[in-house]
Amino acid sequence: MDQLSHIDDAGQARFVDVSAKQVTVREAEASGAVVMAPQTLAAIKAGDAPKGDVLGTARLAGVMAAKRTGDLIPLCHPLGIDGAEVEFTFASETTLRITARVRVHGRTGVEMEALTAVSVAALTVYDMAKAIDKHMTIGDIQLERKTGGKSGDWSRAT
Repeated sequence: MDQLSHIDDAGQARFVDVSAKQVTVREAEASGAVVMAPQTLAAIKAGDAPKGDVLGTARLAGVMAAKRTGDLIPLCHPLGIDGAEVEFTFASETTLRITARVRVHGRTGVEMEALTAVSVAALTVYDMAKAIDKHMTIGDIQLERKTGGKSGDWSRAT
């Protein structure tokens, strides 16, 4: 395994200097799921949740989280995000899939921004629907693909 970039020679956490890196277009996609009772997902789909528009609110929360990732993850670089999208699919009668895509022209990747967007969108779904289903579970949050940068492209599918 390569040396960890966020650990110095003394074993201390460090903020990596990326100033010498090339600015390139970088993109990352992450996904996750919220599993819930069928009636909960039906209410979300129909827009009948007690707190209002669950998916619209969660989409906005995910985009906002992508923009603020550097404030949340201690050694993550604050980035001027060029674009962020959060999408929802009804994978089954009990599973809401969340996908986030984030893009930047920068010196470091946006994997953490995409993962944070999915995580916060999922938490927002929980918050918006917990009045009808406290048994919801959040899981399967993972990086699906990333492009750009020194390490090149990567995809979970390959």
